Amino acid sequence: MKTLFKKSVLFVIICLSVMSNSAKAQSNILDGVYVKEHTIERRVIPYTYLREADVMWSKRVWRIIDLREKINHDMYFPIDVIAGRKSLMQVIWDGVTKDGSITAYNDENDGDFTTQLSKTDLDNKYNTWDTAQVEDPGTGELVEKVTQRQFIPSEVKQLRVKEDWFFDRQRSVMDVRIIGLAPIRFFQKNGEERMETMFWIYYPEARFAFVSAEVYNKGNDAERRTYEDIFWKRRFGSYIYKESNVYNRRINTYMSGLDALLEAEKIKDDIFNIEHDLWEY
Repeated sequence: MKTLFKKSVLFVIICLSVMSNSAKAQSNILDGVYVKEHTIERRVIPYTYLREADVMWSKRVWRIIDLREKINHDMYFPIDVIAGRKSLMQVIWDGVTKDGSITAYNDENDGDFTTQLSKTDLDNKYNTWDTAQVEDPGTGELVEKVTQRQFIPSEVKQLRVKEDWFFDRQRSVMDVRIIGLAPIRFFQKNGEERMETMFWIYYPEARFAFVSAEVYNKGNDAERRTYEDIFWKRRFGSYIYKESNVYNRRINTYMSGLDALLEAEKIKDDIFNIEHDLWEY
């Protein structure tokens, strides 16, 4: 009896040793030639301190970033998570619904950040339930099957950007700071394509999630950027759809088509000329 017990204990020890060695072997697998540490350890660069007295001119504008444009594909892809790399909307959605690192606000007056949305509010709105008729394997009869349709980040094809341009006379520079982002979702309903602004996020808060989210760099795999780099260096394409005005109206309410695009370009040129006219050559 004692011999049988000893053999059993020895067998358990051997099994645990084999499992431990297998786990160690798997943990030693390195997908690459070095351990990636740069992106994971990135920290947010704090903004330069700014006094109200130093701002001699400012203008608030709202932009649209169309993720379907080639220059913005780095933010739209990958559709699915690949080697830890996520699309911008996937990073935002995980931060809002899982990590709690990003707060979602209701779409009010182009981003007032007054009404917060809870995870339950977002789940109820975007994780919908579908009903379908399926055949019961046992009886062969048609029965209703209810399934949950998870939110699809690839449905977000545009972003609204709220930002402030200002001239800092202390540093003698024209600067810009993004205030908020809002994903725009395109979806099918009753056979028609529709669009809606989902929610707003406060960009200074979201920076802490963006700074460690890797972005593909087609020129060099060893020099991966982050979403914080994309916005900080303004490596995206966009167009203005609204500026601060007495009527609080968007460009498309008084112009359309090519005229609206030309008006957006005029606003951008005006901002450039403000800085240009402050200098004498």
